[in-house]
Amino acid sequence: MTTLEDIHLPQHVAIIMDGNNRFAKKNHLPKGDGHKEGKTILDPIVEYCRKVGVQALTVFAFSSENWKRPQAEVDLLMFLLEQTIHEQIPRMIKFEISLRFIGDRSCLSPHLQALFAEAEERTAHFTKMTLSIAISYGGHWDIADSAKRIAQDVLNKKVSVDQIDADLFGQYISLGNLPPVDLLIRTGGDYRISNFLLWQLAYAELYFTKVLWPEFTVQELQKAFDVFSERERRFGKTSEQIQQDKIEN
Repeated sequence: MTTLEDIHLPQHVAIIMDGNNRFAKKNHLPKGDGHKEGKTILDPIVEYCRKVGVQALTVFAFSSENWKRPQAEVDLLMFLLEQTIHEQIPRMIKFEISLRFIGDRSCLSPHLQALFAEAEERTAHFTKMTLSIAISYGGHWDIADSAKRIAQDVLNKKVSVDQIDADLFGQYISLGNLPPVDLLIRTGGDYRISNFLLWQLAYAELYFTKVLWPEFTVQELQKAFDVFSERERRFGKTSEQIQQDKIEN
């Protein structure tokens, strides 16, 4: 495995944390225990990203579609989410990480909404890294919500129709003030992005692993970084142009 000095790190990493239920089944555990195990995995991943200089980490914890799951599982996930926030606030302060949440908060309880706001307010001034947790989130919702807010600003004469372009839209989308996602990691063995960060993933490198989320380690994350470092990111240019840019810069 290459060392950190040898690789080019992504600025913004997104992770679809998949495989909790399959982990429980594989290990003959009650279904909810997979989610409990998965909750503990995030801490070392966050710390490692902070240590090596990743600017932003965004994780998919609960999708818009996950509301369709059995009510007992949803209730457990909401309980674990509340636990996670209480645990993460002092950790974010310790490591000077800004914590934020993206998704449709109207679906959440008033208590959780207030907890989100408190966590964001207490960590908003930190600049070492941003940890974003996607809850009740879907890429379709994100794009539609952004379009709705742009339309409202047009009605209020804050924005003109002629001003609307990709750059302006990107200012309204979730995470619009962060670097674009460079690397998307999905654990659990499925090869899809599941309505996650559709706008923000436009030029992201995709990395899929069969490792289940509760088994995902810092070493597995390093493997993903190694693969990312080896990929040539052209953004529409040719390989020759990319090499020339490197020489000139």
